[in-house]
This record gives sequence, C-alpha cells and structure tokens, in this order.
Amino acid sequence: MLRVATASLCAYCRRAQALTLYGIRPCSNLGPGGAENKLTVDALYNLSVDIHKIRKLKGWVLFQSTAYVQETASLLRDMGADGAVIARVLEQHPEAVLCRPEEVRAQWELWASVCPNKRDLVGIIEKFPASFFTVTHHASQKANILYFQSLRLNKRIISKLMASAPQSFCRPVEQNQQVVHALTEAYLGLGGDENNMKIWLQKLLSQNPFVLMKPPEAIQVNVTFLRDRGFTTAELLRLVSKLRGFFSELSTDGMGETLAYSRKVLQCSEAELREIVLKCPALLYYPTPILAERFKTLLGTGIAMHQIVDTPTVLELTTQIVLYRIQRLRSRGYDVRTGSLEALNGTKKDFEVNCGRIHLRQVRPLFNPVAPPKAPEE
Repeated sequence: MLRVATASLCAYCRRAQALTLYGIRPCSNLGPGGAENKLTVDALYNLSVDIHKIRKLKGWVLFQSTAYVQETASLLRDMGADGAVIARVLEQHPEAVLCRPEEVRAQWELWASVCPNKRDLVGIIEKFPASFFTVTHHASQKANILYFQSLRLNKRIISKLMASAPQSFCRPVEQNQQVVHALTEAYLGLGGDENNMKIWLQKLLSQNPFVLMKPPEAIQVNVTFLRDRGFTTAELLRLVSKLRGFFSELSTDGMGETLAYSRKVLQCSEAELREIVLKCPALLYYPTPILAERFKTLLGTGIAMHQIVDTPTVLELTTQIVLYRIQRLRSRGYDVRTGSLEALNGTKKDFEVNCGRIHLRQVRPLFNPVAPPKAPEE
C-alpha cells in the first residue's frame, strides 16, 4: 500500500481538490528539496498514467509529500473501473491521489445514494472526476442531496446536477433553497399548474444545471421586463415553460438590444414582434451579431422576409445547417423560396425523415396531429 507520508499537507493544499475546481493552483514545492515525489511518480507510471501530461497541466501534484495513489486506484477498481478508466481519471484529475481513502469511500457512499448502479457511477467519475473528488465539501453535498430528494426529484437528475454543476452542491443548502423557491414562485405566480411543477423543475435543472448559481431575483427581473414590453401573464408562462433553464440566463440589456434589432429587421409592430417571440423564444437570448449573420444567410438564399416571420424558428439553426438543408431539399426537388420553411426545422433525424417524405414540391410539416404526412406515392 503506497502511503507516502513524511509530513502532513498544509491547510492550503488540503483544499487542493476544491481549489482546482475553481481554477486556483495551490503550492507546488512540498517535496523533499523541491523535487518530485518519486514514489508517487512510480505508482502512477505503474498504472499506465501519462506522467508527461500531468507534469504539463498539474505538475504541482507530483511534488506533494503525501499521496494515496494505490489506495485511490483500489477504490476505483472496487467501484468497477478497469485499468484504462483509472488511468484516464488520474490523468484528467491527478489531485484525486491527494484525497484520503476514507474521504473517497465516504464520497462513494454519498454518490451511491443517488446513483446506486456502479457502472453508471464509474461513467460519471470518468466524465466528471473533479466533481466526485471534491471531498472538502462533503457535508454541504450531503445536505443538498437530502434537499433535492425532499423535492422528489429523480435520482438521475440529482446525480447529473452533482456531476455537471458541482459548485451548486458545494455551497450551503440555504442558497439552493432560495433559488428553487424563486423559480417555483415565478412559475406558480404566472399561473403554472402545481401538479406539473415537479416535471417543469426537473426539466429546467436538467436543461441548465447552472441555473442554481444565478441570483434568486434574476427570473423575476426578466419577468418584469417582458411584462413591461406588453407580454401577458399567459404569454410569460409560455416563455418560462419553453425556455426553462435559459430564462434566468437572460439579461434585460441583452433582451432589449435583441428585440430592438429584430423589430427593425423584421419591420414589424411591437404586437407582431411579441407573436414572433412566442413562436421562437430563442430570439430573446441570441446576440445581435448571430442574428444578423443568420438573417443575412437566409435572405441571401432567396428566402423572403415574410417567410421568416411565418416560421421564425429557422433562426435557431446555424448558417452551416441552414445552407446544408437547403441544398438537400433542393436536390429532392423542393424549393424553400416558394415553399414552407417548416421543411428546414427539426433535429437532424426529423429533417432526414422530412426529406424522405418529400414528393415533388409537396411538403407537409413533420408534426401535424390532424393530417400526418403521407408516404411518397409510387
């Protein structure tokens, strides 16, 4: 068992795991005589870890006088990780070897409470090792897990939050409670159905885990701004429901600039602009340079402005995707300049299905519950 322990880590380096998560580099010369810890280097080398990569990115780890390389590898192996996974984890987050074995085991038990499947947990650790090995905030992590479980959120959602937005689990639970309260109050205050609130909240947190790091008042500020622009309560609920996690990312300055630009380009009234935004809420958060490029691309292909007004969701597609899809449709005998732009919309899979259903110049929307598209006639 490798336990290189000639001296205890200083308080600053004991927090290395958490500090690195925030981009702070701890001291890097604690080894004897300022040299690398040979036992640590050899142990990592025996695990097929790329030492050169660690030296280049996080060389300070190799200078620490206390490391638990074999213990960390053994715990990962007990979880079900094979040699290749262990090597990748330690290459990506070598600070893991500075965690005491009892701390890592406590993390394992904690994470297993929301991700009991070992294979799934290993997959999370491989993808987000820094999140798993942030052992210095164990108490806050546990309190936040209990809080989100009390909201009856899906375990998969909680584990995703812990992995992709670890900062939100490292802070006091009271801060997350304030954000969630603000989100749910805004949703219910706009007439949202309390029975659907849990599903809405799960989708919101899954779509944008970092929403928890936003000021609690951000969503209400945005609601007030849009209400002042003429959106009704029902329309605001539609926007909040569609944008979910992105709604709190909006800024009043950014929305004001985007709305002013869009109205100028589309040459429409305020009321018409609101209708367009309700069809394409993404207009609220795209910066004007991106919108300008997309308008220019669409108009440059011969598409008329009234077509964009009718189907503004085409503005959600990048210029590369738009040009590719227009070319594909043209090869199928469909001209977007005279047809509906709905043929351009949808995911990659949706679009391919649409292409297969095109016959001559007749295109029906992919999602039409009244008249589903017919298969091409022979």
